[in-house]
Amino acid sequence: MLNFSCELDTKKTPSNSTIKVKKNDYSAFELKPGDILFQDSDCGPFCESIEKVTFGFKGSKFSHVGMIILGVNGDLMVIEAITDGVVETSLDEFFGRSHDENGNSKVVVGRIKQEYQNLITKAIDFAKTKLGYSYDEVFDISNNKYYCSELIYDSFKYANYNKPIFELQKMTYKDPETNKIFPIWEDYFKKLNIPVPEGKLGLNPGGMSMSSYIDVVYFYGIPHGYKE
Repeated sequence: MLNFSCELDTKKTPSNSTIKVKKNDYSAFELKPGDILFQDSDCGPFCESIEKVTFGFKGSKFSHVGMIILGVNGDLMVIEAITDGVVETSLDEFFGRSHDENGNSKVVVGRIKQEYQNLITKAIDFAKTKLGYSYDEVFDISNNKYYCSELIYDSFKYANYNKPIFELQKMTYKDPETNKIFPIWEDYFKKLNIPVPEGKLGLNPGGMSMSSYIDVVYFYGIPHGYKE
């Protein structure tokens, strides 16, 4: 059972003033369009609840994901779905959201394997058609809105002739220690006036990071849970 992902409001993402952040740390590795950026976001209780029930590559606790594209000026940008909807985000802003104890961004790069590189152009083109679409606040994969994992999932599914390269699994909003719904999610869905979608199909960045279609090729920083 997996939790969904990306209750991410970048305007509220906390910063850790005790960490000496390294400027422009994304320059340490050559990013390419189609690279998938898995992020251990520091977004408070929502991210903490996600990370408590999801596991990614070598135990990494990822709570957000975006994809590298070329912007209108030819600069590398990140296309992502956040609470503002589907947007293009600068590398500075994306990498500046969370840092490990050494000041490195907690971002890990997944690259589509060589034999599937032909999917990238169509996936990016599809994702760009969704710019401006609303954020999927109810995490429903069939409502033409998007949360972060859903955007990347649909983009590569479209590019792969409607065959997914990432696996949908049943979502859970339960604390594994108590087997009860996290209070933060009870309150969240109560305000939306819908039942908690326990057991519905969805996906999250952690599960996506273990897809057989990608290679994890670079760690900018060390996400929580990672073990060599």
